[in-house]
Amino acid sequence: QVQLVESGGGLVHPGGSLRLSCAASGFTLDHYIIGWFRQAPGKEREGVSSITSRDGSTYYADSVKGRFTISRDNAKNTVYLQMNSLEPEDTAVYYCGADQSVLATMYPLDGNGFHYWGQGTQVTVSS
Repeated sequence: QVQLVESGGGLVHPGGSLRLSCAASGFTLDHYIIGWFRQAPGKEREGVSSITSRDGSTYYADSVKGRFTISRDNAKNTVYLQMNSLEPEDTAVYYCGADQSVLATMYPLDGNGFHYWGQGTQVTVSS
């Protein structure tokens, strides 16, 4: 059974940092493209970052470039999202998604190409 479990969310002050984890079970994570997405109340889901399976290429939304870093620990079957210099606009529920499709690989920040999802973890940036 394919399962993704996110963790690491919480409440942080502006300028602070958090590290989100996406732990996979039931499949080998490095065979999939893994993406981080977020959804704030009243807003559409937004692609934040992704990492490919083949060569580990990474992709970032313009809004998080230079502040967020995605990485993968194959031994732990886990993908991380290190988030620094957090801003109130980063407040959202963060989800990780996984897929092997060409669509997901071609559009790594488009959640429509991802079929496996975790339950999400809340990130709140507030003073």
